[in-house]
Amino acid sequence: MRSRYSAYCMGGYGTYLLKTWFAPMAKDLSIEDLSSSDTEWLGLQIMDSGVSGNSGWVEFKAVYKDNNRPVEMHEKSVFTLQGARWFYVGGEVSHNKL
Repeated sequence: MRSRYSAYCMGGYGTYLLKTWFAPMAKDLSIEDLSSSDTEWLGLQIMDSGVSGNSGWVEFKAVYKDNNRPVEMHEKSVFTLQGARWFYVGGEVSHNKL
């Protein structure tokens, strides 16, 4: 989770992000779109996480700027373990202006 957040913050890591996405859920994504660095991320707070077998989840809040105003993104991400690697499946997302 933290490595994916860092990749979004730094921009230019679309290849990494695509490789960490569960392939059946990433069919409409492109390396170019994922490499975009047009969002200014301000912070990440992990709220909770859990694992059950090959499934895991992470609940977090991340703050970014939208038109110079801070916005909080709240997500409960779902991951699946394949081999020794975790892959992002998707999540429930909400955005709230601060």
